[in-house]
Amino acid sequence: MIPQNLTTITIERRGYGRRYSELPVDLIDHDSFEIDCAGAYARPIHYDLRPGDIVRWRDGEHVIEANIAAVEHSSDRVRAVLTGAHPLPPEFFYY
Repeated sequence: MIPQNLTTITIERRGYGRRYSELPVDLIDHDSFEIDCAGAYARPIHYDLRPGDIVRWRDGEHVIEANIAAVEHSSDRVRAVLTGAHPLPPEFFYY
């Protein structure tokens, strides 16, 4: 079996704090991320994602930050459209 890289994100909400830590996602780029819920217990409506939430993830040695612009739910997927993706300074501590 070939090991797969697990991509995870952290989501923070202004005025609330950290919403999710190390949330696994199936696809991510600077424009969007997607979570496939097919065969999983959690359904797309269970994810509390809102426009304005801050998303951070590792891209190699860089930490990328973006904002959620829109959230789309289907029967088996949740997709968030991102805006303003940019690398954070190297001294940013990401855990």
